[in-house]
Amino acid sequence: KFMLHIGPEEQRKRLQERVDDPTKHWKFSMGDLDVRKQWQPYQQAYENLLRATSTAWAPWTVVPADSKTHRNLMIATLVRDRLKALKLRYPPDDPQLKGLIVQ
Repeated sequence: KFMLHIGPEEQRKRLQERVDDPTKHWKFSMGDLDVRKQWQPYQQAYENLLRATSTAWAPWTVVPADSKTHRNLMIATLVRDRLKALKLRYPPDDPQLKGLIVQ
């Protein structure tokens, strides 16, 4: 599980882009401004959520997301590493398939 974390300045920039760019207006709500004023309580709620729902079997990974490029690279690297650790293999060949001709 990944929690993408952006800082308050990056959030401000992204919200401003949504206001300035008509093609991004659909992403913006006036309620975003009210929520932004509650930054600290939201951060505390996120911390509580992460603490309450992170387990050894399904831990949260907090990913710094101010830079979309770095965010994507970090997630891709983590997913790749975790998949490699599973040591996945193709199932063994079925001997009944050897020489089988499908009509």
